[in-house]
Amino acid sequence: MNATRIVPGLAPLEERYDAYLVDLWGCLHDGVRPFPAALDALERLRAGGGKRVCFLSNGPRRIASLIRRLDDMGVPRSLYDAVMSSGESAWAALRHRDDPWHARLGRRCLHVGPERDNDVREGNGLDIVERVEDADFILCTGIDGWDETVADYEPLLAAGAARGLPMVCANPDLVVHIGEKLSLCAGSLAIRYVELGGDVAWHGKPDGAVFARALEALGSPDPARALMVGDGLRTDVAGGNAYGIDTLFLSRGIHEEEVGAPPDPARMEARSAELGVRPTWAMTALRW
Repeated sequence: MNATRIVPGLAPLEERYDAYLVDLWGCLHDGVRPFPAALDALERLRAGGGKRVCFLSNGPRRIASLIRRLDDMGVPRSLYDAVMSSGESAWAALRHRDDPWHARLGRRCLHVGPERDNDVREGNGLDIVERVEDADFILCTGIDGWDETVADYEPLLAAGAARGLPMVCANPDLVVHIGEKLSLCAGSLAIRYVELGGDVAWHGKPDGAVFARALEALGSPDPARALMVGDGLRTDVAGGNAYGIDTLFLSRGIHEEEVGAPPDPARMEARSAELGVRPTWAMTALRW
């Protein structure tokens, strides 16, 4: 792979790409409010016409829920053409069960996550249970409280793994910024579940299925003219690398302490090598 090139903003890349897959948390907003520079960048990108944007999120909620949240934040719908989420992917897999892994799942579901993620479990014909011993599988969308840790869930995870319950993870992210706070995501619980011997189906980035659905929503553009924009090396960049599209890594996000903001080339190279990924481009934050 070629070395990652650092750019000051999105403008120098405008002529290279027609389709943009843009992460939400840490890229467009912080979970509370949008970043003005990011909105400005997308507005300028769209001004000339012909540039298509899909927000590709590992949010454990369905598309309609994410769009409502964007509306509430004041993100204009004119800035994007489509939204795809890990929550939508998980919902569809539980609804249709058209692959052998999901087809084997029973209907009794133990949901690990907050009520705001309930739309992922609705309309699937699931029977929601409250105890591990009553469940056929676990649906993990996150933690209930922002300050909770993996240790808080250890008894539940250990009990589920001991019973051989499969887990559906609706958000592979490990952490997320909510305002100024850093909170755990479902991925952190799912990794621990795997360590305990549990079987996990992962929905969302870096899985190629969500990249395919996002690009399909944009009219199936040439992958060579598509760019993934996000702050996650394990998800946004790894997924883009695996799918064969270029990536733009934003260092002022979950990896800021590791690589710096602005990104330090040596630190970014070292961390990327550790994770086996390579961003095509890098900059501090989404801006024009």
